[in-house]
Amino acid sequence: MTKKTAGNPQAISQTLVPEYIRNLKVYQAGKPIDELTREKGLTRVSKLASNENPLGPSPYAIREMTNALWDIHRYPDMHAYALKTQLSELYNLKPENIALGNGSEGIMAYIARAFLSPGSEVLTSENTFIGFYILARSVGAQLNLVPLTKDYRYDVEALAKSINEKTKIIYIANPNNPTGTYITKEEFDHLMEYVPDHVLVLLDEAYFEYAEEYPDYPNSMDYRYDNVITLRTFSKAYGLSGIRVGYGFGHEDLITNLNKVKLPFEPNLIAQRGAVGALKDRPHLERTIQTNTKLLKECENFLKAKDFEPIKSITNFITIKTGSEEASNHLFQALLDEGVIIRPLKANEMANFVRISIGTEEEMDHFYEAMEKVLPTFNDKFARVSL
Repeated sequence: MTKKTAGNPQAISQTLVPEYIRNLKVYQAGKPIDELTREKGLTRVSKLASNENPLGPSPYAIREMTNALWDIHRYPDMHAYALKTQLSELYNLKPENIALGNGSEGIMAYIARAFLSPGSEVLTSENTFIGFYILARSVGAQLNLVPLTKDYRYDVEALAKSINEKTKIIYIANPNNPTGTYITKEEFDHLMEYVPDHVLVLLDEAYFEYAEEYPDYPNSMDYRYDNVITLRTFSKAYGLSGIRVGYGFGHEDLITNLNKVKLPFEPNLIAQRGAVGALKDRPHLERTIQTNTKLLKECENFLKAKDFEPIKSITNFITIKTGSEEASNHLFQALLDEGVIIRPLKANEMANFVRISIGTEEEMDHFYEAMEKVLPTFNDKFARVSL
């Protein structure tokens, strides 16, 4: 018997890995604080790149997670009874209508696995959440993308006209990341008139808590369509990004099929307990929204005073046009030197834009101070293109 020699790793990869996987681009998260501190030796760093809650989690959530540490030798409740009960009471649903996962992206992955296959067509917009693009392509689905409107919103009319017999899922981030814009109740009603029953509408409402106060925002819980799945998360307004817990609502038949492809014991024990605690502390959530509303307006006014025209946002971030990819990179790097982390948007096919998350008052003051330092050089070097 001839001894086998080492193979060619590249050839092995091409044989084993489907082309649609090989062509994927890895998701890039916002630059971590520790990484910037190590690179530049800074003592003051403000991360305004990942749309996190700068106030942190509720003390109730911290208490629940701390108490849960004594039980980590046990598997978590596979059915997440306590968390599903809380969500059922809050949204007047049955537990059978609720899906849980490691962040809303975890549930997106289960949706892709359960309902999509190579050749399936997914309809969505350009310049939306790139995490969904990656998940859809990871199962070989084809993306049919329509451009945003001139004011950087989902083009509902174009989406309706693009539905065809191959369409299996329509993905809508509402509000949209990274633009912060939203479709209205009237627009959502119009779109649903054109959606066949066999097409699944996936509503990603990660920023729901920031948007629900707007009277024309279409809270999907007011509709309860059988072919709509709503996704929400504890990572944003609830301040629990680090434990990764998201939830989704849908018809019992859809949720049952999601559970067939779902990993057992997810979310983990700490995540389940933390989410339960967060839901008990409504005042903390209200403080979060009030603080964000105030600081979002202040940031918008500052950027306008510096001759930027922010895209109108109803979330906890603001996106601005810089004029070019080179200008975006320059502003990003210049602010890094000052200890401020923002988000360039090349991965979203918006290379001439950057996104700024809303932080604490101290973090926003740091951002304003840094901008005052870097803008003279930026303005000398780059001609601004208005929105």
